[in-house]
Amino acid sequence: MGHENQYHHHAAVDDLQNLLTKANNDLSVVQHRLEKEFQNTYPDNVNPSKLVSRIKKIQDDLSSLKEQCRELLAAKQDLIDEARTTLVGNRSLLQRMQASSGLPITSDSVDLAYTNLNQVIDEWTVQIRPKTGDEEHFSDSEDINQLLFSAIVQNS
Repeated sequence: MGHENQYHHHAAVDDLQNLLTKANNDLSVVQHRLEKEFQNTYPDNVNPSKLVSRIKKIQDDLSSLKEQCRELLAAKQDLIDEARTTLVGNRSLLQRMQASSGLPITSDSVDLAYTNLNQVIDEWTVQIRPKTGDEEHFSDSEDINQLLFSAIVQNS
């Protein structure tokens, strides 16, 4: 009896599979006919079928581009973090060496490279800060990496 039940089950599944296959074939025929009709009715640049395909491709490309932007912004932030750590560390070491050798210590105001570094970092921070109008609550101690992703496509 168990085999009979199993047979009916398989037969029902086969029927359903056949029905779905037929429906899929019918839809393919309809799609092909619509494409032919659109091709005969519309010029290429306004063919609804081709426009839908182009829109889908653009949506896929945008998704991919958005992910690449995330990776690029994260890499840029890593580079800035590493540059800041290395350059500020080297500068501190240089100042200690100047102090220990009795040379005058280079002050922030005359250290053009240090001033430029801080300016670049400040500009980057302003670019990635959320556009909330709440800038006075932003502090340097905030983790810049946490702000990165609000800068990528504001509506995402």
